[in-house]
Amino acid sequence: MLDERKLAVLRAIVEDYVSTNEPVGSKALSDRHTLGVSPATIRNDMVALEEDGYIAQPHTSAGRVPTDKGYRLFVDRLSTVKPLSGAERRAIETFLGGAVDLDEIVGRTVRLLAQLTRQVAVVQYPSLTRSSVQHVELVPLGQQRVMMVLITDTGRVEQRVIDGLEAVSEDAVDSLRQMLNRALVGTWLTEVPSAVEDLPGQLPPDDRALAAAVLSVLLESLVERHDEKIVLGGTANLAAMDLSASLRDVLEALEENVVLLRLLGEAGDPSMLTVRIGAENSHEGLRSTSIVSAGYGIGDQPLAKIGVVGPTRMDYPGTMGAVRAVARYLGQILAGQ
Repeated sequence: MLDERKLAVLRAIVEDYVSTNEPVGSKALSDRHTLGVSPATIRNDMVALEEDGYIAQPHTSAGRVPTDKGYRLFVDRLSTVKPLSGAERRAIETFLGGAVDLDEIVGRTVRLLAQLTRQVAVVQYPSLTRSSVQHVELVPLGQQRVMMVLITDTGRVEQRVIDGLEAVSEDAVDSLRQMLNRALVGTWLTEVPSAVEDLPGQLPPDDRALAAAVLSVLLESLVERHDEKIVLGGTANLAAMDLSASLRDVLEALEENVVLLRLLGEAGDPSMLTVRIGAENSHEGLRSTSIVSAGYGIGDQPLAKIGVVGPTRMDYPGTMGAVRAVARYLGQILAGQ
């Protein structure tokens, strides 16, 4: 482990390089930071940091830049992340609070996070396995069509129209609606199939065809893999990033949902932040990037992940603070839906 003085020098190098995008020399560190030691001592510390692999010298410059190992130690030794300003917090509340359904919430979240961090934002839809039924609505659309609306506690709304039914009465639709809500409200979506298995047999024979058609469409909607749906925002920000890999490689990696899901990881404790730096990313096309992610959820219940992809030369305290804050507000908005 580095002693506190060398850690302070490394921290100053990271901060200066992130802000200027120029390799950092010992004289600049001495001028800009109150490190309490002479420029000669700073030079010696930089030699030690380079020997240990925390900084490197680009061949075109006498200054030094942080390596992936240097950024990792900088992140691991952060005492705090940068809090958002009061104005930023109010803007988040207003912007996310104006959304009317899950799709709009996710869309606004990804735009907001991209704007706050000036990086590529990634938001995963809430997982089916972590959602429960809040309400089922059945709406007759004439004598041979019924619309089914399934609403979950995480704000997801599934809407399907069931066609080709035999003449159905409003009484039959109302009776089935009540039965479905009695059986399903509060039930995890993964447990819905077993919860509805015996329902048709509890209805009068004339109403069983309607029940079978509605349940078939209901179960079909639950099979769709919404937990693998990911929304990206701010990909235009890649153009302004200094990436050692080609822009094309990064874009190709970002287009693969499976890659992004693996990088975001499993949805865990909503209060936990994960930072993957450079070569820590398993996908070749993303090894010049860093990924900051966090879980979001309702209370202690994790639902999915949110994160940003940017260059390793990243404002880590600011980015980590923004990701954590937006994840927290996203959870609060979903809880209030």
